Amino acid sequence: MKKTILKFGLVSGVLSSIMMIATMSFQEKNHSYFLGYTIIVLSFFLVFLGIRSYRDNQGNGQITFAKAFAVGISITLISCLCYVVTWEIIYFNFMHDFMDKYGAHMVEKLRASGASAAAIQAQIQQTEQFKQMYENPLINSAMTFLEPFPVGLVITLISSGILRKKAQPQPEQAPATASY
Repeated sequence: MKKTILKFGLVSGVLSSIMMIATMSFQEKNHSYFLGYTIIVLSFFLVFLGIRSYRDNQGNGQITFAKAFAVGISITLISCLCYVVTWEIIYFNFMHDFMDKYGAHMVEKLRASGASAAAIQAQIQQTEQFKQMYENPLINSAMTFLEPFPVGLVITLISSGILRKKAQPQPEQAPATASY
């Protein structure tokens, strides 16, 4: 079980990490959230494949919902940890101005919508507080973990439900009759 979980978890995590790095150029565009979550969903397709692999190879074609969930959530956790580690490296070494750019984008969005000066000032203060919190690596990690984890949880639940397969009851064999 550990081998399957590690293999599929690491492949999913590496895939999401590579795609995160590849899409960083889209960070300032409005569709970056859509693209980011699409990539996360695609990387979590490996949860389905991992559960199926475990069922077919180690479970002799059978797996309970609970066992499928355990395999899937373990793959999800490994993938999320890879995602967090990648973001921590990117943020603290290459994109430390991310929160400044994000805050400026949110303020500009408010200005374009015709928001009041008070609403804009409130957004600026909120962004500054958020930026201070984001400087703490533990809070930064927790917030980053919460991006992909709910998606992985949903995919794990769906995959566990689809792939569960109970043992088929064996037909009772009639006792052998003696032939004279």
